[in-house]
Amino acid sequence: MATAHIESKKEDIKKKVLMPGDPLRAKYIADHFLTDVKCVNEVRGMLAFTGKYKDKEITVFASGMGGPSIGIYAYELYHFYDVEKIIRIGTCGSNHESVKVRDMIVADQAYTLSSYPKLFFNDDTKMFSATKEITKALAEQATKMNVPTHVGTIITSDVFDVYVNKEEYNKNYPTDLQAIAVEMEAAILFALASHLQKEAACILTVVDSMYDPQVVTPEERQNSLNDMILCALETI
Repeated sequence: MATAHIESKKEDIKKKVLMPGDPLRAKYIADHFLTDVKCVNEVRGMLAFTGKYKDKEITVFASGMGGPSIGIYAYELYHFYDVEKIIRIGTCGSNHESVKVRDMIVADQAYTLSSYPKLFFNDDTKMFSATKEITKALAEQATKMNVPTHVGTIITSDVFDVYVNKEEYNKNYPTDLQAIAVEMEAAILFALASHLQKEAACILTVVDSMYDPQVVTPEERQNSLNDMILCALETI
């Protein structure tokens, strides 16, 4: 079986998928955390790998950046490949001074101004929820790992908010939203899971903050990302 964007055979994609945005991060996970690894997709450079984590089969499939990109891959995986569960892993920016660089975020809801839900499902909803059971499990695993973690609402944005005036940017959102982080994909994944009766969750590592100008070294950044990857793998 193949789609316009995925060349994999149906049996090559497992029911549980870890979904980073960066194709090279998918390769990094396969190289460093999985055994018996097989590359199952290279179309458009959107790498995917199936292997075992502690003898459990899992697929790691990159989504690319932004709602439309994750919308394509998550939809095709859910609809054509019968994937049951996707955990998005990625990076985000802090939207609250209590959320520090290198902290982890487990998103229980994601708010979006994207037209994707309206165009795909005729759904005017702006706030979409993650699967509660997976979200709870991610938070519990993070606690076991002693990694500073926040559970809450995030914003899924169509623009990289670092490049815009933050004060003007925030005027687009409800004043009572109380979002703790900003990223670019989760709400679309949650919307698809909701409409297709599938499961979805999102765990993120904070890599920048308007409240904290510190520069994170490549080693510190990678260690933080490793914590996030392990948390997701243990959970899924």
